Amino acid sequence: MSLNIADFVSSSPLMAVTATALLLILVEASRKGRPGLSFTLSMAGLFAASVFAVVNYSDEQIVFFGMLRQGWYANFLNLVFLSAAMLTVLVSKPYLERQGAHRGEYYILILFATIGMMFMAGANDLIVVFLGIELMSLCLYVLAGFFRTKDTSNESALKYFLLGAFATGFLLYGITLIYGTAGTTNLEAISKNLPTLSSQWMFMVGVGLLLTAFAFKVAAVPFHMWAPDVYEGAPTTVTAFMSTGAKAAAFATFVLLFHQVFQFTGSKVNDLIAYIAAASMVLGNVIAIAQANIKRMLAYSSIAHAGYMLSGIAAGNSEGQTGILFYLVAYTLMNVGAFGIVGLMEKVDDQNLQLDDYTGLSQQRPFLAALMAIFMFSLAGVPPFAGFFGKYYVFLSAVKADMTWLAVVGVMTSLVSAYYYLRIVVLMYFRDGKGDVAAQPAIPALVAVTSSAILLLQFGIFPSFIVNAVQKLF
Repeated sequence: MSLNIADFVSSSPLMAVTATALLLILVEASRKGRPGLSFTLSMAGLFAASVFAVVNYSDEQIVFFGMLRQGWYANFLNLVFLSAAMLTVLVSKPYLERQGAHRGEYYILILFATIGMMFMAGANDLIVVFLGIELMSLCLYVLAGFFRTKDTSNESALKYFLLGAFATGFLLYGITLIYGTAGTTNLEAISKNLPTLSSQWMFMVGVGLLLTAFAFKVAAVPFHMWAPDVYEGAPTTVTAFMSTGAKAAAFATFVLLFHQVFQFTGSKVNDLIAYIAAASMVLGNVIAIAQANIKRMLAYSSIAHAGYMLSGIAAGNSEGQTGILFYLVAYTLMNVGAFGIVGLMEKVDDQNLQLDDYTGLSQQRPFLAALMAIFMFSLAGVPPFAGFFGKYYVFLSAVKADMTWLAVVGVMTSLVSAYYYLRIVVLMYFRDGKGDVAAQPAIPALVAVTSSAILLLQFGIFPSFIVNAVQKLF
């Protein structure tokens, strides 16, 4: 067994991000106190990795001794992760400068977390899945507590770490049981022997433990309790990255395992996932109504959106796979944009984070108010934005899988969500107040949120651009 150059070429997006992260470590060691250089290099590295992902998009290969699968699926998700990372980096620089916490190690952690996400999307072995999740999670634990002098940030990191370690225990024990029955952790080998393995109770217990671990990672009910406190306490730009890139990575592995490997369509496993999806949609949307803090509101909103995407997992059909991946693109743009605006509004010491602080924003900052309205309409599933088609495809998959009741729950809870999303629009446009941003919006942050809004509109008007690309994956 030996490495060859083709393995590195096929994995060039992953290699580009890794090389950039290692370079930033050297830069920070030699030029401490120059975070501006780290910002520029991280953007260059992420952009280069995106170019490599496009170039290698259709090059399907098993590399590194069968541990990674590079090609259509991995590169599509890589583009989602890299986009989330680039948008987060753009909105982070002015935010961190305003908060007095602009340090170069922030960008290093973002890059290593992105590497973990890329491992998860390209995994061809359960060991790689574990390595990817842990690399991503460890970076996010540190990023959640990046404001070291703030009690809320420290509390956020501690809660996330303790509950994340608990979920890791489920993941590892599940992998152990699957290895004990299958004799391998290779996903292709497990898929080939699935008819035999699925009749063994120990294997099914292992699958159940994996389901529990991933339900935690996507903040699905009843493993959602960490999300509101962590989202509220973490730096706003970290919350944006956590709620988009990390969730996209978890769902990428969810699709990989429960659609392409385990294939439990029509079984009790998918019924269980459907019940988790329904509970997430109901609880997330109902509790979000009562929130006065916008970050907590968006946290419960993310729980509800996890439920929408789990509907596609429960359906177990090609429409479900297409719907989830389209939804991930739309959700990444919606949430990075929404949290980007929240970051622009936020002042020092967690001020300007209440819903009432957005009262009259259209009078003070009409452009930011218009962008925020676009993100809220898209999150609510209002056409012609991409959020509408994301929900349409996952609900369609549920109907085609004879889970019409799940689609009905999704539609009804989407109507509930319209109340708290549109409440922000009403406050901005139909109430008198003095809503204002913390400072003059910086150009990088404006570029990020404006690009997100434009892409949401473009993918809403032309959803086939993403759908056609996704359908080639399977």
